[in-house]
Amino acid sequence: MEAVPRNPVETELTVTSPEQMRELGLKLAKLLRAGDLVMLSGELGAGKTTLTRGLGEGLGVRGAVTSPTFVIARVHPSLGDGPPLVHVDAYRLGGGLDEMEDLDLDVSLPESVIVVEWGEGKVEELTDDRLQVQIHRAVGDTTDEVRHVTLTPLGERWTAADLSVLTA
Repeated sequence: MEAVPRNPVETELTVTSPEQMRELGLKLAKLLRAGDLVMLSGELGAGKTTLTRGLGEGLGVRGAVTSPTFVIARVHPSLGDGPPLVHVDAYRLGGGLDEMEDLDLDVSLPESVIVVEWGEGKVEELTDDRLQVQIHRAVGDTTDEVRHVTLTPLGERWTAADLSVLTA
């Protein structure tokens, strides 16, 4: 992985394989704690679920982390004393937190790490403190594995976090 300085708030990384995306998830998991919201965005096939798989591994949760597209959300309990991982795919949900109320994310957030794929415009009201992760990939007929990952910390909790550990 190669880090590219962008501005003092954002961290931009270049990831060249699915294994590196999983490793990024492992590193990011070391920074996560109960109450954290991570929003993932990117094209289909960008690597959102691969990153989340690494997060789950790093957090030491139970169950295979797979895309929750058809079930909307999966809870992966911790195998140790860490927080559970709540993995949400909001792709099929229309918009706004109202539609997501049945998932009780606001109730789960204090004791869980919540990762939401396709959450823009849908879950921002949960908390001012969140990490937004944008994954860019080449689109079209390509086998290019290169991904450009931009991490944007929002709120006091994340602007104080040392994201430089992700580039080590």
